Amino acid sequence: MDKFERRSVLSGLGQSQVGRRLGRSALDLTVEACLAAMDDAGLNRDDIDGMCAWPGDIYISDGFSGPGVPQTQDALRLGLNWYQAGPEGPAQLGAVVNAMLAVAAGLCRHVLVYRTVTESSGQQSGTRAATISTDTARLPSYMQWLLPFGSMSSPTWIAPWATRYMAEFGLTREQLGQIPLTGRANAALNDAAVYRSPLTMDDYLTARMISTPLCLYDCDVPVDGSTAFVVSAADTVADLKGAPLRFEAVGTAITGRPSWDQRADITTMAAADAGKHLWSRTDLTPADVNVAGLYDGFSILTVLWLESLGFCPRGEAGAFLEGGRSIARDGTLPLNTGGGQLSAGRLHGFGHLHEVATQLRGAAGARQVRDAEVGVVGTGGGPLAGCLLLTR
Repeated sequence: MDKFERRSVLSGLGQSQVGRRLGRSALDLTVEACLAAMDDAGLNRDDIDGMCAWPGDIYISDGFSGPGVPQTQDALRLGLNWYQAGPEGPAQLGAVVNAMLAVAAGLCRHVLVYRTVTESSGQQSGTRAATISTDTARLPSYMQWLLPFGSMSSPTWIAPWATRYMAEFGLTREQLGQIPLTGRANAALNDAAVYRSPLTMDDYLTARMISTPLCLYDCDVPVDGSTAFVVSAADTVADLKGAPLRFEAVGTAITGRPSWDQRADITTMAAADAGKHLWSRTDLTPADVNVAGLYDGFSILTVLWLESLGFCPRGEAGAFLEGGRSIARDGTLPLNTGGGQLSAGRLHGFGHLHEVATQLRGAAGARQVRDAEVGVVGTGGGPLAGCLLLTR
């Protein structure tokens, strides 16, 4: 198979300061991350001829979107042959896939890709609800079916999926809790993580409910921060400074209803479509994966990604998670080794790619997974999903 994935590499990684209510502008954080990614790849501004962002300069809630491409291009004084941004597509990783496609098509040679959030600073009143707009004219059209019933935000959209999955397959809260507990244990070894103090199962089980059955520790942590990558043409590898990673396969399919509440089977999500597509584009299998970054905006999303990518049979994620051994750094599937969004902070999927790439480079320090050569990243929940398979 002559796959477009082979025509580009992940050549540069960059991340800004990440933290709670940093008081810095989204553009300031974006420029910091982009410059770091360019330096990591050994490139300068004259080399960058493409740019892609997710979701672009749109309004969903305070601090969600980050700067658009024209703002960032102007701030960096770049001359671009191609650029793109937008929220539709295979979740946040759609921006990376678009960059790969642009390089494969010959439109550009080195593409900066970034995702920036300032949701923590967006909570001006001190509560997470402060990020939700009451201006219905500015909200996505699907909200017209949710707002009349008081369903304003993602915890109330995701909790029914968790309830249904638990009822159908017997997943327990103790099994679900292994995801935030594992993330916190990994975050303890990550200096950039927001929450690094120990988290026990008792802490998890007694935490306040946010939207039953999801408690405080099932929900990711809003932060301010930016993550950037450089996607380069494969024939530029000899000129790059760092250790480029190969794109082995992408998963971008969507075959079910694109809805938060109307999928035919709500014990699966769009991740099932993307995961099936990913494995159709490679000879590798789930058994070849050494490290995984799976979306944990809410812990139940990680459960469904584990099944969607074939790491355990459908309905058996609870048994796979039991005791936390399988997903530990020295387990069969080291999961969210930087702490994930539940402890390191909600960088909205891009943090997962940054961590997996760092692991594949062998640069993760105390949290390094031994002999990590193949990594998978899956981002998105509900009707949004995309995944990438990378090799060292």
